[in-house]
Amino acid sequence: MTNRDLADKTCEPCQGNVAPYGPDETAAMMSRLEGWVLSEDGTTISRRFAFKGFLKAVEMANLAAWLGNKQGHHPDITFGWGYCEVKFTTHEAGGLTENDFICAARLDALVA
Repeated sequence: MTNRDLADKTCEPCQGNVAPYGPDETAAMMSRLEGWVLSEDGTTISRRFAFKGFLKAVEMANLAAWLGNKQGHHPDITFGWGYCEVKFTTHEAGGLTENDFICAARLDALVA
């Protein structure tokens, strides 16, 4: 599966009892993404986007929020002058699931 394959998928609603990916599954999925960083505890992926100014950072935050709302999988977003950081995790699973990687790939495709 490639980044494009992930970007073509749609998130599945979490319906309880979702197990997070283990280290091997997470590593395999991370290899399909560029620019995304795995948290030390392995439960979150994040990407920091850099901009010149504030407006582009706000627009990026709005784009990530729009995507999260459309997919039903909402990221944590931090932004300020010159940056926007987007983080995905599946809170219900207590870690990463395919939904996180789908949203990351879809966001990458939107900004490509």
